[in-house]
Amino acid sequence: MNKHQRPWGKVLSLFGGGLLLAVAVGVGSKLFTSVTLRDGERDKIKVFVSILPQKYFVERIGGERVSVAVMVGPGQNPATYEPLPQQMSALAETHIYFRIGVPFETAWIDRLQRLNPEMIMVDTREGVPLREVEDAICHAPGEEAAEADTPDGHGHNGTGLKDPHIWLDPLLVKVQAETVYRTLAAFDPDYREYYQANLNRFHTELDQLHAELQATFDGLKRKTLMVYHPAWGYLTDRYGLKQVPLEVEGKEPGPRELAQLIDYAKTQGIRVVFIQRQFNSTAAEAVARAVNGQVVSIDPLAEDYLTNMRRIAQAIKESNDRSGESD
Repeated sequence: MNKHQRPWGKVLSLFGGGLLLAVAVGVGSKLFTSVTLRDGERDKIKVFVSILPQKYFVERIGGERVSVAVMVGPGQNPATYEPLPQQMSALAETHIYFRIGVPFETAWIDRLQRLNPEMIMVDTREGVPLREVEDAICHAPGEEAAEADTPDGHGHNGTGLKDPHIWLDPLLVKVQAETVYRTLAAFDPDYREYYQANLNRFHTELDQLHAELQATFDGLKRKTLMVYHPAWGYLTDRYGLKQVPLEVEGKEPGPRELAQLIDYAKTQGIRVVFIQRQFNSTAAEAVARAVNGQVVSIDPLAEDYLTNMRRIAQAIKESNDRSGESD
């Protein structure tokens, strides 16, 4: 593949036999450059992504035209991850990196780019409205934060940090898939129609998933989820739910906060605390024991996105049914 630098610019355009692709390195940052594909070249496009759900998205759009590698593997934490030497080596041969905003990128993305200055860096947050991470128990969308809403007598306050978990809302995944499509179609224009057809199919399946989740969550008696890590804000915002996190920014609740959370769970009839395999579950288990409930694991980082989102919705529904048994 014959690659060469081109001037800065935010454009996707064709120049005769060559292709110029310029895409954002990061939200609000300056823009990177492009590649030229030779006619008839049929090697797979080598792609790197940060997390497993992105691998699913890129493969749904790119199909047999892409070879996708992932930085953060199963059970690993995207907040603290450090790339392995073999991953750093593989980046030298990578054509495109799709970033998404998970915390490890902040420390590593510039270093990864320096390993291969000609690698195209695409920020899939482009066009996605970002929410703030909660620093306290949040209130339902559209409601005022009243003292009664929270165990410590305070309403929701944002941390000022942007929530990176944008893949947990199927409608926002449609936006991300569009970004993947535009990138691949510009990089590999001979297969534009192939990528477009794959995008259309994926969009249809995401719309179906959204309808299923809406029906499931509309039927819930209780709209509050108690979770260890506040990963679920985009999901809860979309479907009229609210998440009650036990920790924020890696800070577990102290004895006083834990007691307040337990009181809140009892008041709300919460019998399930959701955890992720990437985090310590001690605090979640303490709350669950105190309310005669249980800890349930759901994974926001599983690769098979559609199946996993349905699994998550079912777990939330079952927790709602279980909480109703205490009435």
